Amino acid sequence: MLEDLAWLGFEADQRPVRQSERGAIYEEALELLRRKGLVYACDCTRAEIAAAGAGPTADDDTETARRVSGAVQPDLELRYPGTCRERGLAAGRGIGLRVRLEPSVERFTDLRLGSQEQRPCEQCGDLLARDRDGNWTYQFAATVDDYVQGVTLVIRGVDLLASTGRQIQLARLLGRDQPPAFLHHPLIMKSPGQKLSKSDGDTGIRELRAAGWAPADVIHRAMSLVE
Repeated sequence: MLEDLAWLGFEADQRPVRQSERGAIYEEALELLRRKGLVYACDCTRAEIAAAGAGPTADDDTETARRVSGAVQPDLELRYPGTCRERGLAAGRGIGLRVRLEPSVERFTDLRLGSQEQRPCEQCGDLLARDRDGNWTYQFAATVDDYVQGVTLVIRGVDLLASTGRQIQLARLLGRDQPPAFLHHPLIMKSPGQKLSKSDGDTGIRELRAAGWAPADVIHRAMSLVE
């Protein structure tokens, strides 16, 4: 990916860091929330959450995209109903960790889409910070990284628009006074309801390079597909 970006003319200002190397930073952030009484253990599976009838409204980073009225929207997501909130489970192997999200209305202005209003507690429920396999979730790691690294502008696909309110709320709980600005861009879609994905075997930049495309051709083609 770094080679492809460099070939396109995008060079990083700083050395890339890997989330797999930042466990101590995430642990420190989690401990801050734990001292506030906001962290609890949870042994629920996705199947159990679905069976609880929490209704579609994501548990971590499972957002996918579909096109609705000409704009890509996140698929309906599972809302965690708070099953383990008061159970007092001990943390340990096979146990996830969640952060309590109290009812709030998060308002922000997307730099492309304009004014937005989200209610994270109603969308996703209490946020999963570390899953039952011990992995840090996208929602938690990305929020901590943005805060610790002083990120002031987040540019990402519109399929992650629904993540914004919950990340703003989590950042506030961690002590961030001013959230970053957000810009959610369109996605290149291979069908009205499915975005391009290398996991599905779709053509990537590496294949276009091998086929003789120039960097300007790739960028121009990408821009034309999202207009």
